[in-house]
Amino acid sequence: MTRRHTPSFLNRLKCAALAGLVLVGFAGASASAADDPDLIFRRSTVFKLLSPNDKLATYGIDDPEIEGVACHFTVPERGGFKGWLGLAEEVSDISLACRQIGPIRFKDKLTQADDMFSKRRSMFFKKMQIVRGCDAKRNVLVYMVYSDRLIEGSPKNSTSSVPIMPWGAADQAVQKCGDYFK
Repeated sequence: MTRRHTPSFLNRLKCAALAGLVLVGFAGASASAADDPDLIFRRSTVFKLLSPNDKLATYGIDDPEIEGVACHFTVPERGGFKGWLGLAEEVSDISLACRQIGPIRFKDKLTQADDMFSKRRSMFFKKMQIVRGCDAKRNVLVYMVYSDRLIEGSPKNSTSSVPIMPWGAADQAVQKCGDYFK
């Protein structure tokens, strides 16, 4: 004897499955909280009367694999009730600036276009990524930020270069990025 499920039972099953996916998404977001960049400041761009404003937020992050390099990026953050609840899909307009902030020291061998940092920009589908590479001919580190999507990415991107230079009189042994990238 087979049992037929009622539409209300199937709706409850669908809701339970969706709730499980949401909990897994929030658990993944909180697990990466230790890797979050530092918020430098936020600035409102669009006023919303009864809900949070749209904002631009500027963050700073040190390259975890290369001492002496820091990047700052600015991302739009959606306001409104969807943004407040974390349900709004963020736009792909992201700017990037990376600079040498001390003597540059490579911690290990790296691969061209490896992720330096990534963060989700929507609940399930969009992710922002900062990748790094080496222009060995010019001894310059190159950083690129872009966002991708599960189905269709965005061509919007920003690039920043960090020439590897001596840092003060005591730092005369300038490392060559070509020696550390595969």
